[in-house]
Amino acid sequence: MIFAPSLVWLSTALLFFAPAVNLVWRGGTGYCFFVILALALGAAVANRRTPGYFSGLRTYRWYTIGMLAFIVAIAVQQALLGYWLPRQFDALSRFMLALPVFLLLRQLPSRHLRMIGWGCAAGALAAGIWALVDQPAGGWTDANRLNNSYTNAIPFGDTALLLGFLSVFTMGWDKPRDWRVLGLRLLALVGGGYASYLSGSRGGWLAVPVFVVLLGLQYQWYAHKKRFLITTLAIVIGAGALLSTERVQKRLAEVPNDVSMMHQGEDYTSVGLRLQLWNASRLIFTRHPVYGVGKGRLVDELGVLAKRGEVKSQIVNERAHSDFFSTLAEMGAVGVICLLLFYYGISVYFWRHRRSGDPAIRAASYAGLAVATSTVIFGLTIDVLVPIMVTVLLALLVATFLAVIDARKRELAAAQPAGSPSARQTAAGVKA
Repeated sequence: MIFAPSLVWLSTALLFFAPAVNLVWRGGTGYCFFVILALALGAAVANRRTPGYFSGLRTYRWYTIGMLAFIVAIAVQQALLGYWLPRQFDALSRFMLALPVFLLLRQLPSRHLRMIGWGCAAGALAAGIWALVDQPAGGWTDANRLNNSYTNAIPFGDTALLLGFLSVFTMGWDKPRDWRVLGLRLLALVGGGYASYLSGSRGGWLAVPVFVVLLGLQYQWYAHKKRFLITTLAIVIGAGALLSTERVQKRLAEVPNDVSMMHQGEDYTSVGLRLQLWNASRLIFTRHPVYGVGKGRLVDELGVLAKRGEVKSQIVNERAHSDFFSTLAEMGAVGVICLLLFYYGISVYFWRHRRSGDPAIRAASYAGLAVATSTVIFGLTIDVLVPIMVTVLLALLVATFLAVIDARKRELAAAQPAGSPSARQTAAGVKA
């Protein structure tokens, strides 16, 4: 399928800028996303009768289901419960809108889609530079953690960390022996890690060991004894250096301190308030097990429980500080099923292609797995699927990495002589 060169290059530029500006320009990623969406809708109309243009929705059916599950469930929920809160569709609609974006991107040459890797590197570097340039008087402290004007420290640090590691995951589809590429990507990892460090986002740090394991599998660090020893030594040294810093020690020590204070009846700490919120969400679920109290109604329900004395007024909040518990309370069992479908849809195809012999497919698969696993891990202690700046970035990253896999598989199939065993195998892989 042939597109105008201007469309290809504009899409390429937007894929670079979307992650690059996420943490430094409010709405920047959204603007890039909606321009790509406009191009995608135009392409969909122009190719509405083109055979195979919409086949990606069927080929990657679990991805399609995962992107639609929440929107459909919320629409049905509001109809059944008799209320109307259109803003509850806002953040999650980015996943639905990513479907036409995916249909467009999968038709573009995979080499152009890979520009998103450099966008992630630029975004991580921008976060690191932001941390250095915009320091308040006295520097970034536990009382004044690194963030920006439109988000708090937790999503800022988590996003910076993800972008930093994605810059290394996507290095697999660049020239592996070019030291300049390696240097820039590692610098981006340092920038993103430094921003995460200054944000003090403990929940996000839980993803670091998972990222390291995925990187080791992608680059086969564990395949040979020498590589394994060098990797282990580097990890031990790096972990020891981080754990020896005062900021990390203090943030980690706060957890057992908070638990100890809870046992003494002082449960107004960060951990204590979260646990109370989660317990309240479980209580709400036992009373509204099927469809919950309604998306967007958690704060009202917590207020009612507080007036009855069943929960403390300090935890009355719009969210439960966990994707799982917010979904459990607001949408019940139906919502939990939607959440699981979402997690499965954004990970299953990356998992299936992780052992590909093609560097681009392999890199896209592990980058996609990094996005999927971090979404789950970050969502354990914060509502990841609420800030629009986060959902729009996640939607675009998953759509692009999956498009890289699909486009590259068709390129490999087209390069094989017709009728050859390898061509048949590649074609079968495309259908799968």
